[in-house]
Amino acid sequence: MERFGVKSAPSRNRSKTALYVTPQDRVSEFGSELHEDGGKLFCTSCNVVLNHVRKSAINDHLKSKTHTKRKAEFEEQNVRKKQRTLTASLQCNSAAQTEKSSVIQDFVKMCLEANIPLEKADHPSVRAFLSRHVKNGSSIPKSEQLRKAYLPDGHDNENQLINTEDR
Repeated sequence: MERFGVKSAPSRNRSKTALYVTPQDRVSEFGSELHEDGGKLFCTSCNVVLNHVRKSAINDHLKSKTHTKRKAEFEEQNVRKKQRTLTASLQCNSAAQTEKSSVIQDFVKMCLEANIPLEKADHPSVRAFLSRHVKNGSSIPKSEQLRKAYLPDGHDNENQLINTEDR
């Protein structure tokens, strides 16, 4: 074409993606059909991750047969389950772990202040009481682990005393 002096039209390399659209913007645009978690856009009824940058991909998904089928099934269910990212799940688990640790530390402190030997925690009736009446009470470990994990200084000092007495 250059031989005849005709230049080709300039190529358009512009992408047709919206550069500054966030998943939260798409949630506000499409309503309760979608939800956002951890910077990802999810279809609420299908529990799949969608590309939040391309609006056409979202529209295609919402018009698909699988989405309409899953949406009907989702609306029949009373329980509304939303998929979450791994980081959100781990944050939830860390809160439960913190609460569990707090319960165990409070239990050990109570036993020490009341002069109750930690071996009493191993008794079946004490275990049954803790699991039935104390929130996270069934997560309290056996006395040996209580000594090692939650009384490290006392356990080490006790071992040192035993070792010095043996000499």
